[in-house]
This record gives sequence, C-alpha cells and structure tokens, in this order.
Amino acid sequence: MTEFGAERRALQAAVLVGGCVPVLAGGSGALFGGAFMGAELATDVDSHFRYLSGLLFGIGLAFWSAVPRIERAGALIRLLTIIVVAGGLARGLGFAASGTAGGVTIFALAMELVVTPAICLWQARVARLKS
Repeated sequence: MTEFGAERRALQAAVLVGGCVPVLAGGSGALFGGAFMGAELATDVDSHFRYLSGLLFGIGLAFWSAVPRIERAGALIRLLTIIVVAGGLARGLGFAASGTAGGVTIFALAMELVVTPAICLWQARVARLKS
C-alpha cells in the first residue's frame, strides 16, 4: 500500500471513530434531553438542550459523510472544524464563568480543541499526498 493509501485509510478510520462521539452524544441528548446528563431541566432549557444535541448529531453525520472521499473533503472538514472549535471555545468560556466541569466534559473539550483540529490538519496532509 502506498503512503497515500495508508494515510487515507488511517484518517478514514479516525474520522469514523471520532464521529461516534457527536453522533452518540447528540443522539442521546436529542432523545433523552437533560436526563442524558443526569439533570432535570426547565422545559425551555430542555428544548434548547435537545436542539443543540440535534446539531451535534448532524455534525457527526457530516463528518461521516466525508469519509468515502476524505482526500477531497477539505472544505467540509475545515467548516466542521471551525464550528466544533467555536463550540469548544464557548465551552471554555463556560469553564471560566462557572468553573470546570467533570471528566466527560473535559473529554469533550479535548475532542473540540485538540482532536478535531488535528483531524483537519491530517486531512490537509492526505489531500497533499494525493496531489
């Protein structure tokens, strides 16, 4: 297998596995609302939580949609990365305002501010290897 082929396959696997996080978390949040996080929420807050969970679910599906043509999906991956990093920065503001949350939230922040940008850079490398 060529360097391009090996890198492409590894990136595809990483995006498939990484995409499970927003799909599962977003889907669970949309289906179960605040109960997913062990919280009882006011109706308006629960509605907002479910809406944002639906967006998270869609972000995961969009990442998965890039997998078959990952070397040509640079624009999509960059857009999704901007969206995810913006969410991570907003989460960081929440930490500054309200204090640091638990381990699951720290994991989410790492996915948003470290893993997703790394995937974006990796995709650019694979695209360069293809050309």
